[in-house]
Amino acid sequence: MSIPAEVIAGSPDGSSSNAAVATAFPILATLSFCHLLNDMIQSLLPAIYPLLKSSFALDFGQVGLITLTFQCTASLLQPMIGMLTDRHPRPYSLAIGMTSTLLGLLLLSRAPSFPVLLVAAAMIGTGSAVFHPESSRIARLASGGRHGLAQSLFQVGGNVGSATGPLLAAFIIMPRGQSSIAWFALAAMIAIVLLGRIGHWYRLRIPNLRQPVARAPGDVVYTRRQVVLAIGVLGMLIFSKYFYLASLSSYYTFYLIHKFGISVQSAQLHLFIFLAAVAAGTIIGGPVGDRIGRRYVIWASILGVLPFTLLLPHANLLWTTLLTIVIGLVLASAFAAILVFAQELVPGRTGMISGLFFGFAFGMGGIGAAVLGQLADHIGIEAVYRICAWLPAIGLLAWFLPRRQRAS
Repeated sequence: MSIPAEVIAGSPDGSSSNAAVATAFPILATLSFCHLLNDMIQSLLPAIYPLLKSSFALDFGQVGLITLTFQCTASLLQPMIGMLTDRHPRPYSLAIGMTSTLLGLLLLSRAPSFPVLLVAAAMIGTGSAVFHPESSRIARLASGGRHGLAQSLFQVGGNVGSATGPLLAAFIIMPRGQSSIAWFALAAMIAIVLLGRIGHWYRLRIPNLRQPVARAPGDVVYTRRQVVLAIGVLGMLIFSKYFYLASLSSYYTFYLIHKFGISVQSAQLHLFIFLAAVAAGTIIGGPVGDRIGRRYVIWASILGVLPFTLLLPHANLLWTTLLTIVIGLVLASAFAAILVFAQELVPGRTGMISGLFFGFAFGMGGIGAAVLGQLADHIGIEAVYRICAWLPAIGLLAWFLPRRQRAS
């Protein structure tokens, strides 16, 4: 990524200094709902891992490979799609990407073998690669200057969808089997229609995106070195957050079943509780960052969760449930603040930055799932959680994020 020697950002440490225009809440609400449908479909994949593991006689390594295929497809494509649409906006690309998700979902419902499962996961990942950078750009366009709030509203839809997927899997897919996954094609078709309408709204505003970014009084100026350092630190924080989240989203059900002997359905309900806490925490980080500064939100979110992750491997079932609620609430508040911080470090590159960070987050989740799956096969799932408990300590790197510095 080429970064000018000196770039101008709105204010990564606080709110934008530009005069805010009206926030397009109907667009944000529709976009958030589509994010809900998109991530609900995607979250079905890890939620049905126990079913797939049994049906196809998979080991933990193969389970991790499914996640790696899905996450890395999204990870590798997202930055490239973001860079392309920065230069040549494609207003209806969201609907096209959701079509790929729809086809992957239908293939997953009929997959006869493990290689076909991987192809289905890759198709769903491709849909995600298109959806996230472009929808993040539209959320910023509709924000009216309240960038943190807009990203939180957008993100909370995805997290609600991620929480809903395991619950629906527990009550619909698990009792009826793999073929019932096809019922969720209706959700994808609804999203395609809504995203087509959003694409029309977006197309009318594309000329405004081609205007150069102007310096406003009070904007923050950062040198190239500061920007590169900040992007690197934010990347490490994303690594910490999503590597740890991979241990919960992919293997939490197995952990609960192994350690406490509960049923698969009960374990999925616990996963739903955790993901619901993630959804609730997401809405906090963006608007709080708009008010008090994103650097403080990032610091508190990543490092602040460390005491709870260290306690988790030693807790009984009740305290495990309570601790994961706190972990979800605190850890989830970071992403909107991290993304907006990065977007404002490199103005005019919203698609590239969104794709880079969403892609890196997906990639770290996929690599984490694969690595932790292999590790669980060798040392056991409980040992994995004891090791992962230290990952939030990487939050100490937030100290190196640049502080607010007014332009002259």
